[in-house]
Amino acid sequence: MAPTDLTNEILIQIRDELKSTREELSSRIDQTNSRLDTTNSRLERVERRQTESEVRLATELVNVVSAVNQLKDLIVADRDLRRKVEEHAP
Repeated sequence: MAPTDLTNEILIQIRDELKSTREELSSRIDQTNSRLDTTNSRLERVERRQTESEVRLATELVNVVSAVNQLKDLIVADRDLRRKVEEHAP
């Protein structure tokens, strides 16, 4: 076999291996992209749920503050009433 034939044969083998490697990499990239799409979809759902949870918590916090304010008003009114009763007691 002539040196040029041997060089050509080696170059052909390298080319074929590069093609094979490129196909494998392309397949792996496609798999990775698919997994990333799935992960992004999951993250979007988590973000949506977190936002919904924050809104629910904020709403409930407003309700708790309102209840505390009502309780405070009742306690103040009760204290005023007790003071009046004590003033009229013998």
